[in-house]
Amino acid sequence: MKAFAELLDALSYTHGRNEKLRLIQDYFAHAPDPDRGYALAALTGALDFPHAKPAMVRDLVLSRVDPVLFAYSWDYVGDLAETVALVWPAKPGANHVPALGEIVEMLRLAGREAVPPILEGWLDALDTTGRWALLKLITSELRVGVSARLAKTALAAWGGLDVAAVEEVWHGVRPPYAALFAWAEGRGAKPGVEETATFRPFMLATAIDEAALAAIDPTRYAAEWKWDGIRVQLGCRGGERRMFSRTGDDIGAAFPEILDVATFDAVIDGELLVMTPQGEPAPFNALQQRLNRKTITPRVLRDYPAHVRVYDMLLCDGEDLRPLAWRQRRRRLEDWFAKPRPRMDLSPLLGFASWRDLARLRAEARERAIEGLMLKDKDAPYLPGRTKGPWFKWKRDPLTLDAVLMYAQRGSGKRSSYYSDYTFGAWRGDELVPVGKAYFGFTDEELLALDRWVRANTINRFGPVREVRPGLVLEVAFDSVHRSGRHRSGVAMRFPRVHRIRWDKPAAEADRLDELQRLVT
Repeated sequence: MKAFAELLDALSYTHGRNEKLRLIQDYFAHAPDPDRGYALAALTGALDFPHAKPAMVRDLVLSRVDPVLFAYSWDYVGDLAETVALVWPAKPGANHVPALGEIVEMLRLAGREAVPPILEGWLDALDTTGRWALLKLITSELRVGVSARLAKTALAAWGGLDVAAVEEVWHGVRPPYAALFAWAEGRGAKPGVEETATFRPFMLATAIDEAALAAIDPTRYAAEWKWDGIRVQLGCRGGERRMFSRTGDDIGAAFPEILDVATFDAVIDGELLVMTPQGEPAPFNALQQRLNRKTITPRVLRDYPAHVRVYDMLLCDGEDLRPLAWRQRRRRLEDWFAKPRPRMDLSPLLGFASWRDLARLRAEARERAIEGLMLKDKDAPYLPGRTKGPWFKWKRDPLTLDAVLMYAQRGSGKRSSYYSDYTFGAWRGDELVPVGKAYFGFTDEELLALDRWVRANTINRFGPVREVRPGLVLEVAFDSVHRSGRHRSGVAMRFPRVHRIRWDKPAAEADRLDELQRLVT
């Protein structure tokens, strides 16, 4: 555990990508199995400890620390794991420092009532850094500036592998990834996933604007709408039926009506949508009614029917189509759709002769409740990851609103000492009502200025949240707005971000709720 704690500590203070890669590779080279496998699982978010929750950690520390002292300490530090690591009064006599593998395997077997005493003993045995790393691990709150992709890249570089090959087998292996490390070290073969419905890495698009389009030949590209749902991969191989999100999460159980009709032998790439009774894609808000549900009721299936609008085909009847040019894959896909495919259809192509023609189509995207356009090189194979050139996305311009800052909350990880999460509102009469929350879109210098303003203008506190006087206007950019019964304002923004800080604008001149309501799609 000590080596893992030192790794997390070093990663949290390291900003450079190459240095982070070096630290992870060094850990893989020196840590034993299964510790390094569980470390990889932790860095990629593949571990879950259902009985180790922040509330349990708080109860545990309050059994040893004065509640007022802990509250003041937590408010000052801003991070639960760091606060507990610093204030924990260890009892003498504990001397068994657990290995990372021991921690993971014991927590997997322990029932709810057994976890607190086990955790208590570990906290007594570990030093401050070890306690911090342990709590970050078990509450799934690492946040050390390492994405799942970066961790996989480190493994690939350490083992002399292609990161796309690692992505290809990733969902066919399980922590502590003994077969994966054996392959990376040349002690074993590549884990076999060819005949399974495991996740295959998506081909991703890069953003482009009208000025950049002028430099490329429009005849090389095909165009289609960028539909406003979520990107999914539907795989049916070897008797398995699975549906993955873009991040590789298995979401098929939430959409049983799609898996029920997936009776083919193929892996397809498309957009998950909810359809209206008229057979048109519903606004994204309708799809949100289906996401992250643990129980799918008959009413939900009836009112929000799922549908996959297909973009591409990766495998078909055992043949890997990814090396083929887009035009060849498209032809195979059109032939595949000659047979009825329930709850699926083929995303249509858009005819255009010039970028000016395409710009006119893009101008219609908002009215059609579509995100924008996709451009695809007709001769490009299906390449995993975000390779610049083969695919471009040309999204519609964002909407903006001048909103008033209402609440601020400390961030996590490197931002745990700063108020970086902002809730903003619009005027309804003389009252401000919350309309959204954003935590990005500003520079580091602007973050410091916002943090100072929040601290100087706080009028109330609710745990980690500060209410501020209505004196600062944020120009907020967002993609769309939908009706929402869960929000007091009755609306919810999609992808809000801070576009500009309006230090110059009085709060009374910020936008009103009815202006936002007119933008509802």
